[in-house]
Amino acid sequence: MKVNVYVLFATAMVALLLISAGTKEAKPTVGTHPGDLAPSIEFSGNGNKFEFKNQTGRYTLVNFWAAYDAESRACNVRLWNEMSKLDSSKITMYSISLDTNESIFTETVKADKLTHTNQFHDGLGEKSALFDDYNLQKGLRNFLIDAQGIIVATNVTAETLEAIVKKI
Repeated sequence: MKVNVYVLFATAMVALLLISAGTKEAKPTVGTHPGDLAPSIEFSGNGNKFEFKNQTGRYTLVNFWAAYDAESRACNVRLWNEMSKLDSSKITMYSISLDTNESIFTETVKADKLTHTNQFHDGLGEKSALFDDYNLQKGLRNFLIDAQGIIVATNVTAETLEAIVKKI
């Protein structure tokens, strides 16, 4: 009986060792939480084709917003104002509007005094694949993604952005 317990224990230890050895090579899964691999982004919006797989070699802040969502719109402006002060060799930002009407997007960008550089429009809004891929049903938000494509933070504010970039 004692021998069976030792054999069972040894077998369990070997199995545990084999399972843990395989996790070193495990890659992160695609998701929307810190530690997850960010979903890739591909669409044609506001006359531009946009593809993001984070091959930039630097951190990227992907911000989703819409003119109908006052909080996300104000956050977009504050983030862009803060980005203009930061080292662009460390971080870049892309803003994606989910307004269904392109003229609303265009006029909002003008009214908010933003350049069209890195401002994109996905006219499918809530029907967009991005809306589902980035789990935006819980609200429009942003994702800070490292050079390997891993999400390191969500809902970054202009106030915390500078501190984060200093750590990069």
